[in-house]
Amino acid sequence: MTTLRVGVGSGNPVKRRAVELALGAAADDDLPGDPTGVAIESVPVDSGVSEQPTGHAETVAGAENRAAAVLKAESEAGPTYDLGVGIEGGVAGFDGTDGLYLIMWAAVTDGDRVGRAAGPSLALPADVAARIADGEELGPVMDDRLGTDGVAERGGAAGALTNGRVDRAEALAAGVSGALGPFVTELY
Repeated sequence: MTTLRVGVGSGNPVKRRAVELALGAAADDDLPGDPTGVAIESVPVDSGVSEQPTGHAETVAGAENRAAAVLKAESEAGPTYDLGVGIEGGVAGFDGTDGLYLIMWAAVTDGDRVGRAAGPSLALPADVAARIADGEELGPVMDDRLGTDGVAERGGAAGALTNGRVDRAEALAAGVSGALGPFVTELY
C-alpha cells in the first residue's frame, strides 16, 4: 500500500478536520502498512442511533456504526477504505456529578479491529440540559441560545461553552487519536 485511504463517516467538515489533525500527529512509519501518504475523505453515512444520542453506550454505538459503514461504502475513486473513522457527539451524566455533559466518542476500524476513545466532556448549562432532557437536540438548542445557525459545523457546543478555549476539531481529534491506538502501537 502506498497511500492509506481513510474514510470519515460524516459530511461535517469539523469531523474531517479532526481526523486530519489526529493523523497529522501520527508518524507515517507508525501507520498501518507504512504508507507514503494519507488520503482522507468525508463519507456521509447514517449513525444508526438517534439524532441526539443519550448516554455513553448509544454515543459509542453511533461512532462504531459510522466507522463500520465507511468500510462498506465506495469512495469516488472506487476502492474501499483502509480505515473507517466514526465520530459521535452525545449527552450523558456521570456518576458522582449532577447534570448532563456533552460527550464525544470516536471509533476507528480496519474491518477486523476496532479502537475506541473519548474526547473531553463538558458540563451543559442547566437550561440547555433541561431542554435536552425534554427531547430537543443539542445543536439546535445551542443555535437557539446563541442566535446562530449551524453551530455544529463550526466551533460546536464545545467552543461555545468554553468561549473558544476548546476547539471542537481539536477536542474530537483527541478522541480519534486515542481510537487510533491499536493501529499505531503494538501495545494492543
